[in-house]
Amino acid sequence: MESAAHRAAARVDDQTRIRELARRVVEIEARAVAALAERIDAGFMAAVAILLACKGRVIVSGMGKSGHIARKLAATFASTGTPAHFVHPAEAAHGDLGMITGHDVLLAISNSGESDELSIIVPLVKRQGARLIAMTGNPESSLARQADAHLDASVAEEACPLGLAPTASTTAALALGDALAVALLDARGFGAEDFARSHPGGALGRRLLTHVRDVMRSGDAVPTVPASASIGEAVIEISRKGLGMTAVMDGGRLAGIFTDGDLRRLIADGAVRLDGPVSSVMTRSPRTIDEGALAVDAVTLMEQNRISQLLVTAADGRICGALNMHDLFQAKVV
Repeated sequence: MESAAHRAAARVDDQTRIRELARRVVEIEARAVAALAERIDAGFMAAVAILLACKGRVIVSGMGKSGHIARKLAATFASTGTPAHFVHPAEAAHGDLGMITGHDVLLAISNSGESDELSIIVPLVKRQGARLIAMTGNPESSLARQADAHLDASVAEEACPLGLAPTASTTAALALGDALAVALLDARGFGAEDFARSHPGGALGRRLLTHVRDVMRSGDAVPTVPASASIGEAVIEISRKGLGMTAVMDGGRLAGIFTDGDLRRLIADGAVRLDGPVSSVMTRSPRTIDEGALAVDAVTLMEQNRISQLLVTAADGRICGALNMHDLFQAKVV
């Protein structure tokens, strides 16, 4: 008799079968998500209205795979302006129900709409005065009938070839929950700075919270020469400050900028005279950026103008700093 291990090995070797099965899974789940667009209806709008009116927290709950989706959606709500947390329905029946108040909204997720654990706690939650939004795959289920608003996350079929493992149904629930979170984000006027406050760590936080003033060089570290300086003196200042450029100042006013790129072009043209005035070869009206701008905006400005250095201005227009792309790399903004 052929062993299960031999059968498994034979299937692994059948690359055509693996590829076709994987494509089928993706296609089934894609169709399940696409079908949701037609269900952004009165029930969805009612759910949005209930959540916007919530004076407490959004409690997201579900069992099994629906519970995993519920945890993710609670995190998405919380990070996009809708305070939320996950409560396990089985734990709720053993004391954690105390986490839910009459000011909260319960978002209960169950594909069948008949989860025993949710069925136990829903009447108790509603008795406290909390509103109920149900997300199910069965609009006629007991959970859907008790809900103040129902979200239809039903699917035509699961992507599992056995028709047993939650696959397309969990993908649909996740997508519908994300649609709800984004709708709420927009309705609340939740912006990039609000988002940054919820994500202070990692690359995302750095991009949204780091300002030019946080990474620029200031004071004596800013390379400057007077307009009367020679090209040689400007080159020395560029080398000394290590920013690849120097500001050229006419009194307290910015007259121009001279960069190592300008120097290379002069050498290539055979036109360099170190005793010549830097004002004759500098770039007038150089690009600058305000110290209060986001550092990521400095990256964008440099990339758009194909430059690698920027002078930084204060609110009164005076030069108060400078930075280059290396500074932004060090700050992990890029």
